[in-house]
Amino acid sequence: MLYLNADHIHEIGINWKELTSVIANATAALHENDYSQPIKPYLRYGDPKNRIIAMPAYVGGELPLAGIKWIASFPDNIYKNKLRAHSVTILNEHDSGIPLCIINTAAISGIRTAAVSGVVLQRFLATRNTNQEFTVGITGFGPIGRMHLKMVSDILGNRIGKVLLYDINGVDLSQVDPVLRSKITVVDSWQDSYKVADIFITCTVSAAPYVDLPPVKSSLQLNVSLRDYKVEMIRHMDVVIVDDWEEVCRQNTDIENMHKVMGLEKSDTLSISDIVCKDVLKEKDDAVVMFNPMGMAIFDIAIGGYYYHEAIRKNIGVVMPD
Repeated sequence: MLYLNADHIHEIGINWKELTSVIANATAALHENDYSQPIKPYLRYGDPKNRIIAMPAYVGGELPLAGIKWIASFPDNIYKNKLRAHSVTILNEHDSGIPLCIINTAAISGIRTAAVSGVVLQRFLATRNTNQEFTVGITGFGPIGRMHLKMVSDILGNRIGKVLLYDINGVDLSQVDPVLRSKITVVDSWQDSYKVADIFITCTVSAAPYVDLPPVKSSLQLNVSLRDYKVEMIRHMDVVIVDDWEEVCRQNTDIENMHKVMGLEKSDTLSISDIVCKDVLKEKDDAVVMFNPMGMAIFDIAIGGYYYHEAIRKNIGVVMPD
């Protein structure tokens, strides 16, 4: 069995073109019902905002795999000089159940999250003028915010006009690519970026929604942290995308609250499968698009599988005895 940690993942590297392709292929398996994904249970104890989540899945396609991600999220860790999220992913051979790989790093979760956002971003860009420059706003600049900046800068390339960053605890630009820094402005509030952002990304640990202003026309709202938009904001969203309705409409997410308070129903939303496999955004070139990803285990297993196969190909990692 192969063991991979954060250093091994870093050594393999991040190729957003390949990673978004992995997510698109996993979405195709979802669309073709070539997958299995039980609703993930939340283990809670002590402070209710803390949770450890089990995410088992099988994803088919050309490189089928089964497995599980076990991820802990303790938001107050950021005030204790600890990472908010920690996770271990186990990959099993799909037709025998034999464990193939253990990946011990939360980096996989951050990469998966940003890669899923990247797939939606690619579909969004396909509906926009190819010469358009975009203002990107990111609120929350922890590990997930930084990963999204890397993804967005890679996918947009020279189409980035400027990037506006905000974090309630301040923004550290030391980990930002120096080439990109000339386009970055650290702003004083989320409103300063939100009110002008063509692509607005929430990467916070907010316990309560706060976004209460109309979005920029024809913008993309990547609601990654899921608990940032007040329920009335649904009135401003022309297209609402979810990764999986049953997963995201619970656990006090914006979607669940919009469902309970504003009457949002599954039939009012599109799935990531609709976006990727049916190309339903192609006629939505002036829509405000909102994406709400709860996080699907099939994507974690697919991304884990990508790194496992790359590690085998590049002879990276530690082989553990049975």
